[in-house]
Amino acid sequence: MSTQAATPNEKDSTTQRPSRKTQRPTKPGGMSAKFFGASALSFPTWAYALFFFIIPVALVIFYSFGYKPDEFTAVATDKLSFGRYPDAMSASFVSTFFATLRISIVGTILCLIIALPFAYWLAIKVSPARRSLALALVMVPFWTNFLVRTLGWQIMLSPDGFLSNWMQGLGMLDGPLDILYTRTAVQIGVVYNYLPLMILPLFVAIDSAGQKLREASYDLGAGKVTTFLRVTLPMAMPGVVSGCLLVFIPLNGDYVTATVLGGASGSMVGQLIANQFNTAQNWAVGAAMAVILILATLVVVGVGFGLLKLGQAIAAKLNSVPLKDGRA
Repeated sequence: MSTQAATPNEKDSTTQRPSRKTQRPTKPGGMSAKFFGASALSFPTWAYALFFFIIPVALVIFYSFGYKPDEFTAVATDKLSFGRYPDAMSASFVSTFFATLRISIVGTILCLIIALPFAYWLAIKVSPARRSLALALVMVPFWTNFLVRTLGWQIMLSPDGFLSNWMQGLGMLDGPLDILYTRTAVQIGVVYNYLPLMILPLFVAIDSAGQKLREASYDLGAGKVTTFLRVTLPMAMPGVVSGCLLVFIPLNGDYVTATVLGGASGSMVGQLIANQFNTAQNWAVGAAMAVILILATLVVVGVGFGLLKLGQAIAAKLNSVPLKDGRA
């Protein structure tokens, strides 16, 4: 039986595969990907930062180099100089600035002292079924306008208000309560207004620490105080930092609370800046005051981060101390 050898053309026809239409690979990062791809998801973030932070701050810095040409013009920028900064650093501004700084630091510390045990109780002691209700009650003050809440404290702290009559009825005061339009009233108002901004990040940080780590600390012989200082508090430190920033930075520029509760004796820097823009119509000096306030806030925040790093180093040394059973 004879076999016939395949010709070269037949071999090519048997081994040849059907051709496929080749496609050019698309280049990543094209115009369509930038505007309609994953990068477009970040548009709300950078647009918010651009229009509500970068541009306003840039305008304030630019106006701080201008001047007030006449009585009817708020600012002129045809001649730029640093001359408004010495005008802004007046004796009244410096004294008011240090008073504002004291109110801000004390208010932040008081918010932290009040919020830390409450957030710990809310994250650990409250059952998950009731936790949502407790968080909603924390957010109740934000359902009301900031000015309305502050006016409520003005009524409460007035000499003939509820708090004054109640304290006199209990024999705690011999006469009417006399703290309205003082720095004490401003301190009470800012703690009340900014306390939820401290509670919420602390609650999230403590809740994310987890029950298992605390139970492991108990198994290693640590008590409740040691577990809180060595496990819960270090893991909640990002929440502490976030809460302090959320309270301290806006509190520095607050002028509503000082205007309503402080009067002349409890003024803050925000009032002076607002008066320069609204009453005196001197935008250059007001902008220079605002820039000084921003720089001072950044310096204080930087010092706070330095103290935080120092505290973390000290805490790391304390954590190296062995527990009761000899294990660190």
